[in-house]
Amino acid sequence: MMGLVWFVDVSQVPPLAPPDCVCGRGDFKLKKPWLLFRRSNHSHRRPTTTVKASAATTASTEIRVCTNRTCRRQGSIETLQTLSGIAPPDVSVNSCGCLGRCGAGPNLVVLPQAAFVAHCGTPARAAQIMATVCGGDPDSWTSSLAALALRKRAQDVLEKSNDAYEAERLLSQAIDLKPFGGIHVLYKDRSSVRLVMGNMAEALQDAKEASTLAPKYPEAYICQGDALMAMDQFDAAETYYEMAVELDPSICRSKSFKARVAKLQEKLVAADLP
Repeated sequence: MMGLVWFVDVSQVPPLAPPDCVCGRGDFKLKKPWLLFRRSNHSHRRPTTTVKASAATTASTEIRVCTNRTCRRQGSIETLQTLSGIAPPDVSVNSCGCLGRCGAGPNLVVLPQAAFVAHCGTPARAAQIMATVCGGDPDSWTSSLAALALRKRAQDVLEKSNDAYEAERLLSQAIDLKPFGGIHVLYKDRSSVRLVMGNMAEALQDAKEASTLAPKYPEAYICQGDALMAMDQFDAAETYYEMAVELDPSICRSKSFKARVAKLQEKLVAADLP
């Protein structure tokens, strides 16, 4: 049981937080950047399984965490990060404005049921909420928290010492725990680390596993594109970048994605030279 749950009309649920708190699509219009460097004799085939962005691509369950001032002081940012880290692919986690009942936070709402939950300030509480929303053995959600802790350690290792080998070891340990949620992110992270290590084939395999587990996860396709570009398979890399943008057009605003596009453009132009 989640405890301290109340229900209201969906119309009372506040909108998502502004873009500085959570990456939203807004009214962004897709401008296909890859058309800027399409070669006149350039052709490629899409993978057998393609993903089209549409209303159907949105997750069936969404958890919105209040990040307004009072809940923020009570730890809602940490709650948001924990829920995002252990969420299965079919559950989206976003920040939002005030949900009311300030002082009982951090507060969140589960949609489409419009079930509001109070006092969500600890990782154990976040795991309890996920177990209630998604089902599963409570021990599996404990494993999800342990895997998330290992993932954070891997991120710290990369930031502080740039030790890709230790980061890969930690991420592999996390994957071996077989967490109920967040495993697609672990495969994506290990793909990135393995690419840094020069293990391109293994990086590609991890990225494919991430997209298999979470077909609507744009970063999995970006990682596949990165691995393929490192393997000089530029046509295929372009295709996977396109698939990522179709899923989330806001990626085009990312500086890192723009850098990928520029690098791929250089590779495609160079490949055309006699």
